[in-house]
Formats: sequence, structure tokens, C-alpha cells
Amino acid sequence: MKLHKLYYLLVLVLFIGFIGCDDDSTGPDPVVNETEVILDYLENDLQFPYGGFVTTAEDVRTTLLSSPNAQYIVDIRAADDYNTGHIAGSVQINFTDLYDHIKGVSTGGYEKIVLVCYSGQSAAYAAALLRAAGYANVFSLKYGMSAWHEDLAGPWLNNRTNARATQFVKTPAPSKPVKGELPEITTGLTEAVDIIDARVAELFAAGYGPAAINHNTLYQNLNGYRIINYWPEDLYTNLGHIEGALNYPPVTNPWKSENDLLTLSTDIPNVIYCYTGQTSFYLSGYLKLLGYDSRSLLYGGNGMIYDVMRNNNTPNTFIPENDIKNYDYVK
Repeated sequence: MKLHKLYYLLVLVLFIGFIGCDDDSTGPDPVVNETEVILDYLENDLQFPYGGFVTTAEDVRTTLLSSPNAQYIVDIRAADDYNTGHIAGSVQINFTDLYDHIKGVSTGGYEKIVLVCYSGQSAAYAAALLRAAGYANVFSLKYGMSAWHEDLAGPWLNNRTNARATQFVKTPAPSKPVKGELPEITTGLTEAVDIIDARVAELFAAGYGPAAINHNTLYQNLNGYRIINYWPEDLYTNLGHIEGALNYPPVTNPWKSENDLLTLSTDIPNVIYCYTGQTSFYLSGYLKLLGYDSRSLLYGGNGMIYDVMRNNNTPNTFIPENDIKNYDYVK
């Protein structure tokens, strides 16, 4: 009998041990790396951030005349400026309210959702966020209302400067930093579309100010930022560049994880500058979604070396006599 009792006791111990091990195997779910989840989705499912996101004043005007119901125009300037002059049929929505507004619009019924601002920069930032959220037919108006009529073109007319023309250098491009880790974002969600939705809502609520920097602030502490020149290599050399700026030529698709994305800093702000500030704002929207502190240099090269750009026929130099269309507007 004692042997039988010992036998049953042993079986009971083994059974309890088995159950315990089984419970351990169903412990807490592994921690989700949210940045990796949305990066994979954005790159592979949406092919983001590439693809044209800009529409011109000519295109918008042509569509207004030929198919007025084919586009939905949202003006994100302040209400007072909208009342001073706006495109007929456009609606005024504050930047911070834009995401909620777009969610309530049957966007699929339009060929284009056109975002309009003062200069094309904050609209480009908003376009990046909305496109990442799945609104692929969102576009920003190139040069904003500055392209529509000279009465509304102050933002571009007043921000073309040569303030840094004597400070640009023509040194060879520094080597890019060694690749590091992705930033960490934490929403508590696990699915890519849910994480992106939460991030986009958060970034709209913060406004576009955190994604912007002007050249005066930048030049007060050039070493405090990772400065990225988003020009072709030949223009980086021939036009010159901000001292210490890295060159990320567009042709190399640098924002892909397999290319140069991981060379961005997770310690100090990344400042991107292009020709006009529009593309760099769009890219900053994408990078902020991923958790990077990314900022667009307002007005790009136009705001620092305007005459150099104009004299060299540099692409996307704002030429008032060409780029201001003087189309009708309403008040």
C-alpha cells in the first residue's frame, strides 16, 4: 500500500508540474515594437512616403472650371485670413481640427482632397499625416494661396531672402552616421492602422509648429541639430550648403529603412531642408509618425540663398511673375 501511495503521489506531482509549465507558456504577450509595426505597414503596404503629393494652382483652377465637384478644397489658414480671400467653394478648417473633419467627409467621392495654406508648407505636413492614415487622394496646393493671387502672396514674397548666402559652404559631404535604432513610440495598440490613427490624431492636436524651424533659430546652434540637405548631390556642391549638413539625395530614396532612415538621430532634432520647405514638411510628417524629432526648415533654400537659386535656375525657385497666377478669389 505504501508503494501504491508513493506512486500516486509521484503521478500527482508530475501532473501539477505539467499544468504549471503549461500555464507558463501562456504568459504575457511579447511586447510589440510599435515603430517597427507601422514602418513595415507604411513601407510595404502604402509605399510611403513616396509619390506626388502636390497639386498646382493651374490644376485646381482647371478642375474648378471643368469638374467643380471633383475636388474638395480645405483651407487650413486662420479664419480671418480665409475671410480676406479664398478659393470659391473651399471650406475653412483649423489645422488642429483637420483630421476629425476629414474623417467625416466621404473622401472617396472626390478625385482630390486639396489642402490649402499660406505657403504650401503646413498643408504638405498635413498631407503626409492624412496619406499615412489612408487618404491617398490628399494633395497640398503648391505655394499655397501665395500662388493663387498677388493679394495673398505675402508669405512667399516676404520670405525669399539671401540671409545665409555668405555662410553657405562648398565642402565635401560628411559621411553619414552609422545606422542606429528606431525611435520608440507607445500608444498601447498593436495593429498598424490603429497605431497610425492614434499617432496622426496626436500630431494634429499638437499643430504644425513642432515640425517647423526657421534659419535664425538653426544658426544659433548648428551643432545642436542633425542637418539634412535634401538636394541632388551636384546642387549640394555647386550651390553650397549649410555647414555640417549631410547630403541625402532624393534619387537614393534615403527615407527607406533599407537605405538611410536609421542614420537619423534619436538624440537631437533632425532638420531637413529642401528648396521650398514643402517637401521637407511632408517628410517631417512621415518621420514624426515614426517617433523622430524631425523639423522642416521654413522656405528651404529660397529663404536663405534666393538670388543664388534664381541665378542658377534651380528647380522650385519661387518666381513671382511665373508662380503667382492672379486667379479670382472670394471674400
